[in-house]
Amino acid sequence: MKIGFITSEYPHAKIKYAAGIGTSIKNLAVTLVKKGVNVTVFVYHQEAEVVFLDEGVEIHLIKKKKYKIATWYFYRRHIQKYTNVIVKTKNIQLLEAPDWTGITAFMNFNVPLVIRFHGSDAYFCKLDGRKQKIKNFLFEKLALKKAEAYIAPTTYAGIETQKIFELNKEKIKTIHYGLKLDDFINDSQNVYDRNTILYIGTIIRKKGVLELAEIFNKVIESNPEAKLILIGSDSPDIKTSYTSTYSLMENLFSTKAKKQSNYLGKVPYTEVQNYIKKAHVCVFPSFAETLGMVTIESMALQKPVVNTSIGWAQELIDDGVNGFLVHPRQTDEYATKILELFNNEKLCIEIGKAARKKVEELFDIDNNAEMNIEYYNSIIK
Repeated sequence: MKIGFITSEYPHAKIKYAAGIGTSIKNLAVTLVKKGVNVTVFVYHQEAEVVFLDEGVEIHLIKKKKYKIATWYFYRRHIQKYTNVIVKTKNIQLLEAPDWTGITAFMNFNVPLVIRFHGSDAYFCKLDGRKQKIKNFLFEKLALKKAEAYIAPTTYAGIETQKIFELNKEKIKTIHYGLKLDDFINDSQNVYDRNTILYIGTIIRKKGVLELAEIFNKVIESNPEAKLILIGSDSPDIKTSYTSTYSLMENLFSTKAKKQSNYLGKVPYTEVQNYIKKAHVCVFPSFAETLGMVTIESMALQKPVVNTSIGWAQELIDDGVNGFLVHPRQTDEYATKILELFNNEKLCIEIGKAARKKVEELFDIDNNAEMNIEYYNSIIK
C-alpha cells in the first residue's frame, strides 16, 4: 500500500510549524511505515522546496508562493500539480488531507482523497459561537464534497461536521488519534512538583484560557502554594482585537495568582513530556477540540486530568474514573476538582493509573494504524 498525506504541519527541525495535527499525522505515518506501508508526506507553505527521509517517511516540502492575483487559488493548483507528479511517479494509491480551510478545494487528483476531521474553521466557529467567513465555509464545503471518504478522530467531531456540511453519514469512519505508548512511560508517578497545575496548548480564547485565569484565582485563594505553568504559542484575540490573548489572561489574574503563574511560551515537543511528568494536575478547559492530543499524552503519562466536559472529551475520559470532566464556565466546580486532587495523593495515583489504562485501550497507535489500513483498503478497492 502507498499512501500520501497533505498537511501544513509536521514535527521536524526542517519544518517551521507543528502542533496537534502534525503530531497525530507523524504518529500514524511512522507506524504505517513499520507495518509495511509506503508513506509520503506533502507539507505546504514552507520556506524551501526540499525532499528528505525521516523515520522511513518520505517528506516533500512545498515552497510557499505568491501570485499577482488570487494566490489562494493558484497556490492550490501548484500544490495539486506537484502532488500529482509524485503520485504518478511513486504509484501512490490514496491521499489524505485535513479539513481546515479546505486546502484541497479546487484540486483534482487521480487517486481517491480521504479528508480527516482535524477540525474545520466551520466546526470551531460553531463550537466557539463565532460567525465564519463565507469564503472559508465555501472552500471547506467544496473540499469535503469532493472527497471519497472521511475519518473523524471522535464520533462527536464526525457528527458535528456531518451536520454543518450535510455530508453522507455512511462515508464517515471514527478512528481515534493514537500514541506510540512506549514513548510515554512514567516510571516515577509518585514524583512530581506538588500543587503544580499544567496547561499545554495555544493561548487562545477557544481553549478556555480566560476561564482558566478565573479558575486559578479560586484555587490560589484556598491553596496559596498553588502554581500554574502555561506552555504554548500566544495568539491574537478575535473578539477584542487584542494582539495577545495572554495579556487578556494576565489582566484577569488576581495579584496572588499572577505571582504564582509562569508562562513559558512555546517549548520544544521533546521537552513537553518532562513538564507533564512534573505536574501535579493537567488541565484542558477547552471549548473547541476534535480530540486533544495533549490530553491523551498526559493520561498516558499517568497524570490526573481535569478536562472540559464538552462532547469529544466524553470519549476520552470517564468522569471520576480516569479523569474529571467539568464545563469551563463552571469555574467553582473546576477549581474544586483541582483542589480535591491536590489534597488526595491516593486519588491522583488511582486516576493516573486508570488514565493510562484508558489510553492503552483506545489510543494505542499500533491498533489504530491497523484500523486506518483496513479503511484505506476499503476505499482503494
